[in-house]
Amino acid sequence: MRLIAIETCTEMCSAALWVDGVLESVEVRAPRQHGELILRQVEELLARSDIARTSLDAVAVGRGPGAFTGVRLGLGVAQGMAFALDCPVIPISTLQALAQQIVSERPDAPPGEVLAALDARMGEVYWSLHAMVDGRAQAAPEQVTAPSQVLPAWRGTPDRGIGAGFAAYPELVERSGLSEERLCPDALPRAREVAVLAVDAWERGEAIPPEQAQPVYLRDNVAEPSRPRGAGT
Repeated sequence: MRLIAIETCTEMCSAALWVDGVLESVEVRAPRQHGELILRQVEELLARSDIARTSLDAVAVGRGPGAFTGVRLGLGVAQGMAFALDCPVIPISTLQALAQQIVSERPDAPPGEVLAALDARMGEVYWSLHAMVDGRAQAAPEQVTAPSQVLPAWRGTPDRGIGAGFAAYPELVERSGLSEERLCPDALPRAREVAVLAVDAWERGEAIPPEQAQPVYLRDNVAEPSRPRGAGT
């Protein structure tokens, strides 16, 4: 299995290459430079591994939620590459990829529930609560709400929390009930976790034709304020 993965939905711009179980990635926090960087990152990974584009089986992409311009750019680049290579696209939830970082950064973390949260601006967060099963963040419903509305009142405390939404809204930390050692408050989604989840999706037969890949914004009004915050590109 060979795939390239890209993630541009937040200020983190990253690409990853999976080749028969070997994973390499390149990433940089570069607000509003994604259009200049993402194809260079792809070419760097292919050159470093001496892999031809034509040998790729699929293109994986973070499909949102996130900043409108970043989500749109990532889908457009992924679709363009897939059309050119005549291969499918594997869209992956940005929040699910974010939750998967718990395993990457803290392999000793016990199974449980991971609350992933990103700054959605306008006083809101994108969030989802993911069960961790066999080292993988499971798909979960995604929402955009005020920090005070994250997690229903009847739910207990999740096991871990991750994402820049915690740094942007301190009240979210209080709402989650998580202690400092159980939080990764500055994390942003990365292509390496998109790749890991995409391999699983490939094995489940979830790759789709590029024209069927759709962005996920979670809100009807996708206009962005002029001053970027933690989830901006």
